[in-house]
Amino acid sequence: MTDIIAGVEIPGTPAVAAATEFLRERTRPLIFHHSRRVFLFGSLHARARNLAPDPELLYISAMFHDAGLLLPFSGTPQRFELDGADHARSFLLDRGFPASAADLVWRAIALHTTPGIPGRMEPEVAATNYGVLTDAVGWELNSLESGRAEEIVSAHPRGDFKKEFLEVFVDGLKDRPDTTYGTVNADVLEHFLPGFRRTSMVERILDSPWPR
Repeated sequence: MTDIIAGVEIPGTPAVAAATEFLRERTRPLIFHHSRRVFLFGSLHARARNLAPDPELLYISAMFHDAGLLLPFSGTPQRFELDGADHARSFLLDRGFPASAADLVWRAIALHTTPGIPGRMEPEVAATNYGVLTDAVGWELNSLESGRAEEIVSAHPRGDFKKEFLEVFVDGLKDRPDTTYGTVNADVLEHFLPGFRRTSMVERILDSPWPR
């Protein structure tokens, strides 16, 4: 049976089914529902902008975009976005996807918190970012077709999303605070983590070994 939510069809492929099960089993329901909403919102924004992302690759991007917060991939601390991107790339290559597809999904996830750049890139990269922005901060929420947001939230409830999502961020970043340099993730730690102080580019330049 075809799964359609808010006019968006969930791709019925083995990789989509495996990604859905992977997230359902290994992450909190909050992240699972958030990731599905990101796919749905991203798909609606892509449609409104005449973009045509590959639905399967967009779905994988959405489902893995926050996996790095709960499932660090590397033994060396790195940005959580890179952990999620590495997870997704390995997931796709293990299932026989071409490297070009795996690299595209990697970019979509690695850049999903980066302002300004994803919208100028491939449709999958742009749509992932659009979906994240809508679900996290309400970007262009009022531009969606009437009733679509309600349908999505009915299928994938937000619960106490604002509070719990920020808690997940803190838990996922507090042991690798240096990885938040130059990112929006530093905002979260600065607000919630006692003793955290972000390093600025000004300080790095002034404290560099150059004499002047």
